[in-house]
Amino acid sequence: MSDRKRSTALALASALAGSAVLLAAPAAHADVVDVEYKCQTPIGDKSAVSPIDIKAVKEGDGYKLTMSFQKGVSSSPIELGKGAMNPSAVITADGAEQASIPVTGPPNPEAAPANTPIKISDLSGTYTPRKSGKVAFTAGVLTIKAMGTTTTCTPGNSPKPSLELDVTAAAGAQQPSGEDTLPQTGPADSALALGTLGATVALSGAAGMLWLTRRGRRARRTPA
Repeated sequence: MSDRKRSTALALASALAGSAVLLAAPAAHADVVDVEYKCQTPIGDKSAVSPIDIKAVKEGDGYKLTMSFQKGVSSSPIELGKGAMNPSAVITADGAEQASIPVTGPPNPEAAPANTPIKISDLSGTYTPRKSGKVAFTAGVLTIKAMGTTTTCTPGNSPKPSLELDVTAAAGAQQPSGEDTLPQTGPADSALALGTLGATVALSGAAGMLWLTRRGRRARRTPA
């Protein structure tokens, strides 16, 4: 085979492989969404808007979610030293199932000057779906802990989802419907309850037979 034909064949094979990867990848739609946070801080109520980006990467039976803040949403009246601030948040899932996914990140890698919007590191967490289908992920409550204080920031503008993803539940992860199951207290408790019930029925039957036998004997001894 000539070098030109070999190059053409390799290019075609690469294109086909790329198409296969695209077809195998889960369908996703992501947007950078402006989230207007209403924050309750130790020095009063504050508000700020930050564009939020949420990405998902398949890992084993679940998905690693990463929440990125493109702007700071809070500030401090005093300088925060390196590592003084610890952020965490919640990503809400809706669609095929509803869930709240906690995400966390590292402390601030550099000192944050006073009265300056604090840069929040990327927050990440794992989402393991119990049902397959389309799920929308939206930024939820943000919590910032620094120097013994806690700031809670709640989205106030009902933001739209930052990510929509077709997810696949792991084998055996689907939850049965309530109509198909009966409440159980556990295998041991159920066995004990059934065993006790069975013993009660057996004892009642034996007592009844014994009572009937004794009554029959007494009846035969009574003169006509």
